[in-house]
Amino acid sequence: MQAVVEAVRAGRVAAVVQVVVSNQPEAPGLTWARESGIETLVVPHRDYPTRAAYDQALVAALRERGVQMVVLAGFMRVLGPLFCDAFPHAILNVHPSLLPAFPGVDAQRQAFEYGVTVTGVTVHFVTPELDAGPVVAQATVPVRADDTVDTLRARILAEEHRLLPEALARVIGGGWRVDGRRVRWDQASRTADRGLETGD
Repeated sequence: MQAVVEAVRAGRVAAVVQVVVSNQPEAPGLTWARESGIETLVVPHRDYPTRAAYDQALVAALRERGVQMVVLAGFMRVLGPLFCDAFPHAILNVHPSLLPAFPGVDAQRQAFEYGVTVTGVTVHFVTPELDAGPVVAQATVPVRADDTVDTLRARILAEEHRLLPEALARVIGGGWRVDGRRVRWDQASRTADRGLETGD
């Protein structure tokens, strides 16, 4: 979240950060956002009897603030059809693996214990299925012979902080469409930037 806010403020992402939302009142990101002058909102999921009721509360709060795009960064809740339908192809998530490999929690440890030599980061559009939306961008991270889970996690996190703002900027810039499971970019929007590997 901090990387996205800093990219917006530096002019690298053409957006305005309206609000930072968490379901956890003690989330460190809330403190940072408040100290940075950004509105924060806590919507605890346990206050709602169903996932749909929770999603509806989130949608109402975001629409009230004029939010047009949602960026998930450490939000560890699966969003259901009601939320996804409210923001079609306007919810981005960053995941610490090269999806579809190692979905779900602790993807870094999954990759390390599986013994792969390359893992990475994926930015994707969110659908109600866990970590299954169309891929917007990916970046690879090698698994070194002397890595531990913690050192691998740190290098993946650095790539998350780089890739998420870059992918967000490209999506906001337009020149793309979703074709089945593929995000297709027009010729003008393609990039030769190192590490920003996208679909067609």
